Amino acid sequence: MTLNIDGIEVSARGSLNGQAPRCEHGGTAAGAEQGLPQCAGCLVLGLTWTRLLVCLTCGWVACCDDSPGTHVRELYRETDHPVVAALEPQTPWRWCFVHGRTV
Repeated sequence: MTLNIDGIEVSARGSLNGQAPRCEHGGTAAGAEQGLPQCAGCLVLGLTWTRLLVCLTCGWVACCDDSPGTHVRELYRETDHPVVAALEPQTPWRWCFVHGRTV
């Protein structure tokens, strides 16, 4: 049985080495114009973020899970947009919320 980030069972397809479910979200490209380099949720609450991430589906910019607000996770829970990326363009890091790992 494979669980997603919220503990809900998802179907698992083996990777080449059979150790982890295959993530079909890795090829997600930015679908919308990127928002301002700030976390609107943190600004409203007077919080300071540690790192900003951008949703590759809608372009929303929000703080990461290491920040007090964890607003990018809230975005995923509200929208089911699966992949976020580092805001810095030179950083290729991406995270899939569905599979709970980098892609």
